[in-house]
Amino acid sequence: MYRINNDIEDASAPGAGRPGQGDLPPEAPLAMPVQDLSRAPVAASREPLGYVGPLFQRRLYLIVGSFLFGLLAAQEMFTPLRSDGIDWIDAGFFLLFFGLFAWIAFGFLNAVAGLFVLLGRGPVIATRHGGDLVLPTKRTAVLMPIYNEDVGAVFRRLRAMTESIDRVGAADMFDFFILSDSHERAYAKEYVAFLRLRDESRASVFYRRREHNVARKPGNIAEWVGRFGAAYENMLVLDADSLMTGAAMVRLATAIEARPSIGLLQTVPQLINGQTMFARWQQFASAVYGPVASAGLRWWSGTEATFWGHNAIVRVKAFAESCGLPELPEGSLLGGHIMSHDMVEAALLRRRGWAVHMVNLPEGSYEEFPPTMIDHSVRDRRWCQGNLQHLRLLNAAGLHWVSRLQLFMGASAYLTSPLWLLLLGAATFEQLRANFDGFVLISSGWLLGLTLLMLFGPKVMALIALTQDGELRRQLGGWRSIVRGTLLETVTAIVTAPVIMLTQTMAIIDILRGRQSGWLPQRREVEGLDFGEVTRFYAWHIALGAALMTAIAVGVDGTIWSLPVAVGLMLTPFTVWVTSRADMGDWLVRRGYFVSPADHRRFEEGPVEAAELVLEPSFVIARG
Repeated sequence: MYRINNDIEDASAPGAGRPGQGDLPPEAPLAMPVQDLSRAPVAASREPLGYVGPLFQRRLYLIVGSFLFGLLAAQEMFTPLRSDGIDWIDAGFFLLFFGLFAWIAFGFLNAVAGLFVLLGRGPVIATRHGGDLVLPTKRTAVLMPIYNEDVGAVFRRLRAMTESIDRVGAADMFDFFILSDSHERAYAKEYVAFLRLRDESRASVFYRRREHNVARKPGNIAEWVGRFGAAYENMLVLDADSLMTGAAMVRLATAIEARPSIGLLQTVPQLINGQTMFARWQQFASAVYGPVASAGLRWWSGTEATFWGHNAIVRVKAFAESCGLPELPEGSLLGGHIMSHDMVEAALLRRRGWAVHMVNLPEGSYEEFPPTMIDHSVRDRRWCQGNLQHLRLLNAAGLHWVSRLQLFMGASAYLTSPLWLLLLGAATFEQLRANFDGFVLISSGWLLGLTLLMLFGPKVMALIALTQDGELRRQLGGWRSIVRGTLLETVTAIVTAPVIMLTQTMAIIDILRGRQSGWLPQRREVEGLDFGEVTRFYAWHIALGAALMTAIAVGVDGTIWSLPVAVGLMLTPFTVWVTSRADMGDWLVRRGYFVSPADHRRFEEGPVEAAELVLEPSFVIARG
């Protein structure tokens, strides 16, 4: 037994003060060369590249469909502008509207594809069969990088996973590594918690702390690969808030083992442990809309799926030979270490010929979500900078065209925010300078109807897909709770959309000014936020909302279109403060709003059932 006194380990404990000899296994070095992005590597033909056949047709449907919807809508929007001649401002307005409408059309068409995939599967029968789980024959390392995290919460998750892997009989095939980049002051707590876990776990547990957080998480993983990678066939990469069952880990390991051409399998984690209204809203939305969206994504991504950096299993050899990330020149815009490394690593795996798949586990893969909009915006700021770096990698030699598309989409997810703001300003300017009577921004009812279909159609399709899944409907509280939650979710999303738009726009401006995101510890649990903190954090939002409301009040032409944005921005302090409250989250769930499967789920193993993982376009692996 070990005790903590003022956060310092008992000096009499074995290994006190610094890591002992048993903290790490014998080193098994594996070379991980930095990749030359200017020269295409010689890729082994492990998997067909998907330029023809069903995958190509699916991608053509999405790309051409999005283009045509964008062109149709932009043409209709452009009609009233042509009556007094066309200039470069009109052309810019046309291109803005076309690009943004094509973006939302892509999401709509992805949901259509996902709906047909789920409807074709037929009703989900909520049964659980006993059976034998096939165990892997090769070793897997479970990696949990941590950086100044809540030690108690992290090691509770680790304990749950080591106990779960033991219950399924695979403790001798999975080694757990805690890869700490934490500050010196956090070391004592982490090390004592590690010693306890190591002594009580049937699975092997190891701890390593780097003194410097070089290259952040990808540097942490790369250092492990270089020292220990040769001893393991696979590594299962987690985040500090990740949780996976033993059965899920075993299925992933046997699946990647059964198909030697696969380099990475990415699961779709389910959100859990939300307490605040914001976190519970995200849990509900993920549970309701996620199945359709992820089914569509798997349908067209196929062997060129992406990587989210956690809750995924990776073939170590493939990762080492493919994913040594270069550092972008510091003196240039968006330079430095690649921050959003995961999507880049997926692209580099694919350019070496390794297949990258996304799989849907019915259960067993979980993660948590930031508890407040402020915490989410802090994390989102890092992702924004990392995803904008992807624009510098689009010309990397040897990438699959779908990988380039995904990198571009990752950057576009943030670029759309300033573009929407610019479109709002352009629309107001167009109306102000209109020199003819009867000008209206939206000249036909069908365009308004099409816009509403693109925006709200995915939600409707998600509800249609729920008719096939009785167990999920039960976990969501039944149809009455689902409908009520969806209505509240829609209103909340509309109110907060302007807040997110301006927050991301300000983040991009900061990044372009050269301000780095940094890497602060994440706050994962709160009871609520101080109203003063919220008001100070969103001062610019309130100011812009007040300016728009003033323009509307004095009757400035064209500003009436900005009323929803103005209202959302003016409500920012109240919206963020209310959604940050844990008591509001509990209150809503008790009354049947934002009920999610996480409210029913317990991290326990019943009888293990045989399972299959289905990979697009038609691969079936890992039969149990």
